Amino acid sequence: MPRGGQRTGAGRPQGSGKFGEPTQAIRVPVSQVERVLEWVQHQCYRLPFFQSAVAAGFPSPAESEMDGKLDLNELLIKHPAATFFVRVAGSSMIQAGIYHNDILVVDRSLEPTSGRIVVAAVNGELTVKRLHRAQGCVQLLAENDAYAPIDITDGMELHIWGVVTNVIHAV
Repeated sequence: MPRGGQRTGAGRPQGSGKFGEPTQAIRVPVSQVERVLEWVQHQCYRLPFFQSAVAAGFPSPAESEMDGKLDLNELLIKHPAATFFVRVAGSSMIQAGIYHNDILVVDRSLEPTSGRIVVAAVNGELTVKRLHRAQGCVQLLAENDAYAPIDITDGMELHIWGVVTNVIHAV
């Protein structure tokens, strides 16, 4: 065996793995193997999570104990292979709590049923609107009175990219 106990010619060629670069063996405590593998696979962090709710009305005493860790990927993404993020431009959805520069979590695996907020391409232009289907008619509805509904008529091209599941915005 060559210097350092490394084998040559074993396994797949260097740089052919998921990350496209050579690898290095490391020692990890057995109790942490699953956590390290999860982080490498999802590149995520688990953040402190307090189960007690924060009062938005009258103040209540806060509990001092942390109840666990919260992984935002687990909270926001139910179908990782079918989920993407997109940034909002405009104000047509403000009454739904979606504002300019917000980030939408969009799931392509969910059925775009009437009443759901969707990301759609109408004649090649992306928009986020509430899908409305009734009596064979399809509309994309804004959640801002300053915007008219988009009636999908014959000759128009509509492609639903996915259903909005969460909105991320700064306060």
